[in-house]
Amino acid sequence: MFNRIYKEKGIESVLFFVSTLTVAVLFLICLFLFRDGILLFKETSLLDFLTGRFWYPTSVNKQFGLLPLFLGSLLVTAGAILFSVPLGIASAIYISEIAHPKVADFLKPFIEILAGIPSVVFGFFGLVVLVPFMQNTFNLPTGQTALTGSIMLGIMALPTIVTISEDAISSVPSTLRQGSLALGATRWQTIYKVIIPAALSGISAAVMLGVGRAIGETMTLMMVTGNAAIIPSFPGGFLDPVRTMTATIALEMGEVPQGSDHFYALFAVGSVLFIITFLINLIADSIKKKYRFKVD
Repeated sequence: MFNRIYKEKGIESVLFFVSTLTVAVLFLICLFLFRDGILLFKETSLLDFLTGRFWYPTSVNKQFGLLPLFLGSLLVTAGAILFSVPLGIASAIYISEIAHPKVADFLKPFIEILAGIPSVVFGFFGLVVLVPFMQNTFNLPTGQTALTGSIMLGIMALPTIVTISEDAISSVPSTLRQGSLALGATRWQTIYKVIIPAALSGISAAVMLGVGRAIGETMTLMMVTGNAAIIPSFPGGFLDPVRTMTATIALEMGEVPQGSDHFYALFAVGSVLFIITFLINLIADSIKKKYRFKVD
């Protein structure tokens, strides 16, 4: 009896220690990131940084404008959402509601494997296959464009969207399906008028997590977007090279002098990226809690 109590207390203590350590590490990361990022604003105003139209960190008249990097990230992410959300939700519906159980069991492992492929492999595939295809199809000087990055990010976000959406659809009580069919609704009417609305909160959470996955991607975008720090036009900007915030940090941090304005500017970009990702995760978490509450 006493041994069991001691074991339970020990397990609780270990879990508490691990949880506390995780929070402490996250806090230290935030402190490290914001401490160096805020030093940029001794020489550059926050408004100039957020609304600046040019990113010229190594010129004589240095300019650290976040706008071209932010809009490049936004354009690529928006394209990835337009590509991955309809395809991901349709795949989740097929696996959960239409496919034979043996077919569904066959497809699920492949989706999980897709989630485990390293991003550099996706980038290499995009550089070798998709970039020449985009260049020849649209007759462009280069196939390294925002659209190329959007397609690759959409493919990378698909496993997250499909998996979580499929779980949400599968969690819809069977009584709703049976009641709809008993009232004379067809299978398709039951899917899009009963099951999808009932699972909408979980599907929304899947989309938000997929967006977070897309915004934080680095290596693939470095390889397929062209890395041109210019403000993209819309919608023609999809066929132009762009540079994202994550790619900027990865490309420039290795060669920047430590303690320079350029060094602090990269930390400021990372701080903005951290805030955006944190807000997206908060929204996704609130949607998931709402979804769980409805299911219960």
